[in-house]
Amino acid sequence: MARIAGIDLPRNKRGVIGLTYIYGIGSSTAAEILTVCEIDFDKKVSEWDDDELARVRGQINDNLKVEGALRSETQLNIKRLMDIGCYRGVRHRTGLPLRGQRTKNNSRTRKGKRKTVANKKKAVK
Repeated sequence: MARIAGIDLPRNKRGVIGLTYIYGIGSSTAAEILTVCEIDFDKKVSEWDDDELARVRGQINDNLKVEGALRSETQLNIKRLMDIGCYRGVRHRTGLPLRGQRTKNNSRTRKGKRKTVANKKKAVK
């Protein structure tokens, strides 16, 4: 069982794909890790021996911020933006998109389920 940074890597996948199951490691970073550790990209995680697993684990622990540490840093960055009251922080606080997207028609993921607003009543003469 290959366990790195508290994550069980899928045994039946190639090493490059298996490493992407760790939060903070994408495909390019996974390829870079395997290149430094001198492991073939096509080799499956189940075929790694203990030495190769130790090299990958050491490379990740020494050079990368992954999983819990990365998640907490991201949350602290968002909290800092909200505390200083900048535009991005205000958009985080109100749950709206913050990178310039339009909100009239799209952005349902950020805004949530539609809330219907009733029309204004017409005055009776």
